Amino acid sequence: MTQQENMDDLSWANTVPLDVSGFSIHQQILRIRRIGKRLFGVSNCFVSIADYMAGSAEPERSMASIEAAFVDGLTVPQALYVANDTRIDPSLRQHRLVVGAPYIRFYAAQPITDAQNQIIGSVCLVDYAPRTFNPDDGLLLADLAILFERELRLNSASATQLDLIKKNRNLRRESLTDPLVGTWNRAAITRALSTEMVNCAQVQKSLSMVLVDLDHFRNINEEHGRPSGDILLLKVVSRLRSCIRPHDALGRYDGDQFMVVLPGASHLVSLAVAERMRLSIMAHTEVVGAVKHQLTVSAGTVSTDTFPAATAEELIDHAEKALGAAKKAGRNRVAQAHPGELLSS
Repeated sequence: MTQQENMDDLSWANTVPLDVSGFSIHQQILRIRRIGKRLFGVSNCFVSIADYMAGSAEPERSMASIEAAFVDGLTVPQALYVANDTRIDPSLRQHRLVVGAPYIRFYAAQPITDAQNQIIGSVCLVDYAPRTFNPDDGLLLADLAILFERELRLNSASATQLDLIKKNRNLRRESLTDPLVGTWNRAAITRALSTEMVNCAQVQKSLSMVLVDLDHFRNINEEHGRPSGDILLLKVVSRLRSCIRPHDALGRYDGDQFMVVLPGASHLVSLAVAERMRLSIMAHTEVVGAVKHQLTVSAGTVSTDTFPAATAEELIDHAEKALGAAKKAGRNRVAQAHPGELLSS
């Protein structure tokens, strides 16, 4: 497959954001912390959730890491929990970071839930002076937790969307490729021909196309079975691919027939490419079931520099007639389509 083919194949997916990881959970947490500190005027705001403890992003032995250790060590509340003064709070007054350095005096926590409404963590506030946390403050902290919950769910939905996009892209690619030889299939290679004809016309360049057919390949299938024939097809495809440029397109047009689209190539170039393919196939003797076979191909070429007004369907028709002429002339040769005549080599 060529780079241009890959871009054409995947262009439909370029309108959706494929990198949802750019806005990571770490960035979300930092944003919530900044909002919380500014909104409530506290020493620090933390988000502690499963698999991401509050202290995981803090430098070791910093004041923030000590505060985070305090938060991470507490049980996640089932509802809003406020200790206006930790020294008189029944659950916190004996805590070592309350009775000793750094003497935390205020703590509030609002639980965070997932899409299934299960508590997965909390948004917490920490300060070093007692505070009065009124009902409006409680609503604001709940809003902050909800903001984080929504971002988590949005990221989860984006990740699901990305997974679907990848699966659809793979399915689309599978629908355009031949399952045996891995080239474009008939529908895809004919579409590539039409697309490249338009592209070349826009930049006033010619385009050529080659139809390549394996000579007497049916006899090999009948004599040795289809599995042996399939192995030979894979080898043929590899040799054909080695004769073309990276941006040329190769597809399986029929059972043992292949189409090669050559953007920017004149009729002389296409004739040379087809001849190179013919010689490459003929240069290798294949052994199938202890029997040696000399594979050969016939090819028909056509170019827009000799058929400037032709449609894609008409180019294919001209190439098929040229291929028929090559076979009629004895096979193992290349014939080129010209207006009013067919020249073979």
